[in-house]
Amino acid sequence: MPRLSEVIAALETLWPAERAESWDAVGTVAGDPDQEVTRVLFAVDPVQEIVDEAVKLGADLLVTHHPLYLRGTTTVAATHFKGRVVHTLIKNDIALHVAHTNADTADPGVSDALAGALDLRITGPLVPDPTDPEGRRGLGRLCALDHPLTVRELAARAAERLPATAQGIRVAGDPEALVHTVAVSGGSGDSLFDHVRAARADAFLTADLRHHPVSEARAHSPLALLDAAHWATEWPWCELAASQLDEISDRHGWDLRVHVSKTVTDPWTAHAASTTSDPLGAPN
Repeated sequence: MPRLSEVIAALETLWPAERAESWDAVGTVAGDPDQEVTRVLFAVDPVQEIVDEAVKLGADLLVTHHPLYLRGTTTVAATHFKGRVVHTLIKNDIALHVAHTNADTADPGVSDALAGALDLRITGPLVPDPTDPEGRRGLGRLCALDHPLTVRELAARAAERLPATAQGIRVAGDPEALVHTVAVSGGSGDSLFDHVRAARADAFLTADLRHHPVSEARAHSPLALLDAAHWATEWPWCELAASQLDEISDRHGWDLRVHVSKTVTDPWTAHAASTTSDPLGAPN
C-alpha cells in the first residue's frame, strides 16, 4: 500500500499547487505523510456530512474540490463546524487534500468533466492558460454540438445529465433559439461573460449567475444563459478525478479502492415554482 506522501505526489502531477490562483487554499489540509492509504473518497465539499461518510467508508484520504479553510483561521476548536471537521478527520486517521482552481484549469479539469457529462465536443479552453504551450489548459471550455439544439432542449439535457438539485436549470434567453456552440464553466461563471461573447458562443452554461450581470449580458447580445447549481456543475469532476487516480493506482500496482460520494451537498434543499406565469402579477 502507498504512503500518503506518495499518493499526494501523484495528485500533484494532476493538479500542481502552483497553478492555483493566488487567493486559493489548495493542497493537503490534514494527514500524516507516512500513513498508508488503501481507500480514497472524492467529493465536492469538505463538510461534516462528507467526513462522516468517509469515516463510515473506512477511507484513509478524502479529496475535495472546495477548500476547508479558504481564509485564515485562529482556531480548529470543535465548537466550530470546521473545527469539528478537522477533529473528525484526525481522530479517524483520514487525510484531507484539496484541488480547487488548480483543478479548474487542468487538462483535463472541472469544465472538461462538465462538458463530458453533457456530451459536448470540446474545441478548446474558454480562457487559455498562457503558460501552456499546447493551449489545452485554462478556465472553462468551448464546445460544439454535433447537432444543433434549441436552448430549451439544451437545458433539458443539462437537467437530465447533471445531478438533480432543488434549483434545476434556470434559463435566460429565447428558449427556441438554436445552439451550435456552447461555453461551459464549472462553478461561478458570471465573470467570464466577456470571454464567452468574444468566443461567439450561442449559449453559456455555468452556475451562480446573479441578476445584474445577467441583465447586462442579455442587453449586450442574444447569448443564452443556463444557470445550474454550483455543486451540480462541479460534481462530474469527482468522477473524472477518481478515474485518474484509478489509472495511477493501476500503473503503480497500488490496488487503491477509489470512491465518489453521491451525497448531495448543494445547500439549497427545496424549490417552489411560481404560481402564475403573468409577469405583471409578480410583486415589486
